Amino acid sequence: MTRIRAGIVGVTGYTGMELLRILKNHPNVQITYVSSKSFSGKSMNEVYPFTLQDKVLEDVNAKKIAEDCDVLFTALPSGASYELVKELPSMKVIDLGADLRFDDASIYERWYAKKLTDYDRTKRAYGLPELYRNEIRQVNLVGNPGCYPTCVLLSVAPLLKEGSLSDKNIFVDAKSGVSGAGKKEELEYSFCEINENLKAYNPVIHRHVPEMEEQMKKLFGDEITVTFVPHLVPMTRGILSTIYLKSDLNVDEVYKLYCDSYEAERFIHVLKPGIYPSTKWSYGSNHMYISFAKDERNKTLIIIGVLDNLVKGASGQAVQNMNLLFSIPENTGLESNPFYP
Repeated sequence: MTRIRAGIVGVTGYTGMELLRILKNHPNVQITYVSSKSFSGKSMNEVYPFTLQDKVLEDVNAKKIAEDCDVLFTALPSGASYELVKELPSMKVIDLGADLRFDDASIYERWYAKKLTDYDRTKRAYGLPELYRNEIRQVNLVGNPGCYPTCVLLSVAPLLKEGSLSDKNIFVDAKSGVSGAGKKEELEYSFCEINENLKAYNPVIHRHVPEMEEQMKKLFGDEITVTFVPHLVPMTRGILSTIYLKSDLNVDEVYKLYCDSYEAERFIHVLKPGIYPSTKWSYGSNHMYISFAKDERNKTLIIIGVLDNLVKGASGQAVQNMNLLFSIPENTGLESNPFYP
């Protein structure tokens, strides 16, 4: 059996702890390194007893990572992951931040206001296995997609690859649980501000817009404009994206196209017309659900995609990518059913 020594930098964030939970039950993985700037020197059991993990949290040390790990997961602020990657030229790295997501570094620099030196020399892959499985297998560096882009891109990819859009504008109304924002101390993420409340944030200018548009252009072969409005809803986790686009295909034709496209995928579930998913269906799992409706009066196709932002939208997908990097079955460690209710 392949034995993989895994490290997590930024383990005490939401995605880091979700990674710890998944990897702890992965039959091929031994967790050999965990790091947290905030809690360095303390054990995981001391900081978060529910993790049932007694490893001591360390400062980031590239030399020790290289000695102790076969793969490193980085859950760090933008810019920090790339600097660490440069110190680990032979390490397999899966970055859950934005530093390795873009083909064009100038897009990252414009939206994140940071410069990535020598980025064009970096051999990397965009870590969406259902679309780039072969590319992921051939690299050491993987940019794990954002949670919203994962949901949106998988929801529209078959139509884009088929060229079945009659208009190059896509409108996305997406709603996410608060964990998607990460651990925040700001007032707007406090209980009284979130509970029994629903609000839009960063419409049009959200940083996931350029990520989605770059990948859609690759799939479609031409520029796509995404109008994106995300919302925070008073729940812990989950994403539901409602996507509006123009297509001449009817619902039955779309359903067949998606069934054919995702027939071999373990984690993508295409629902029959008239069945619409809820976020509870994917809660705590790596599974995603997609459904459709069509307003024939104006040729508007409505696609609804649902996933767990911390699993398929982040840590579960990162483990999918790790499995590909080490040539083990892609679903290893990820077959658990959703938590329900």
